[in-house]
Amino acid sequence: MMFQEALYALGVRENTLSEEEQLKLDTDGFLPLPDLIFAEQVAEMQAAMAALFIKEQTGEEGRGRECTNMQNKSTAFDVCFTHPRLLSAVAHVLKEEFRSLGIHSRPNRPGGGHQPLHVDYGGPPAKPGEYYVCNSMWMLTDFTEENGATRVVPGTHRCEKHPRDVMKDPTEPHPQEMTLIGTAGTVVVFNSHVWHGATLNRSPYDRPNVTSFWRRRYDPYVDESTSDWGVLNDDTYARLDEAERRLFDYKPDL
Repeated sequence: MMFQEALYALGVRENTLSEEEQLKLDTDGFLPLPDLIFAEQVAEMQAAMAALFIKEQTGEEGRGRECTNMQNKSTAFDVCFTHPRLLSAVAHVLKEEFRSLGIHSRPNRPGGGHQPLHVDYGGPPAKPGEYYVCNSMWMLTDFTEENGATRVVPGTHRCEKHPRDVMKDPTEPHPQEMTLIGTAGTVVVFNSHVWHGATLNRSPYDRPNVTSFWRRRYDPYVDESTSDWGVLNDDTYARLDEAERRLFDYKPDL
């Protein structure tokens, strides 16, 4: 199956995103999609994520927990790589054939989570219109000013610089930054070259979320041949259909 055939089979059409939504992605570098998933899906993903953290016992006391390649661990996260509006947004950012780098989670714990402004890419600063990575953040609780919602600097994906090239201290506030608050079920698609970072969780509760990460399948700057991010295991490969498999890499007996 050709890649564009796979996207079509998964429901992606030319008008899946409006012209206004495409323009916002181009201009700001991110696009909030409110209520993309239902409350029942949010609850299912929360429960599956909590069970995985208990099972895997990831992280250390006082530090952020992390779970990777969740596409191989629960069907609750299938929507994070099959929703046509997500795929349409990723296709709009990356332009060329792309693949999943997997579903991951690192919920901000109380008293932690603040990040320096950064980009999700190990290569050189992107040239405008030539982007290699795209991420999406799935809010599994309301994101507020208090619980560590992500800050972002609109338009910085077009500046051809990394935050460290411009800012003396990328952990400090940026004069143009804004905080992405939203209700549970909202998904924010990021051009991963836009400057962003989680903020301090000042609430008494975790801020659960998952990310669905993507990159161009052919990237001249980054060698990920040794990484298992976004790789399907045998069980997941067997249960997905041909179009869904086309979004991933597959290594037998992973």
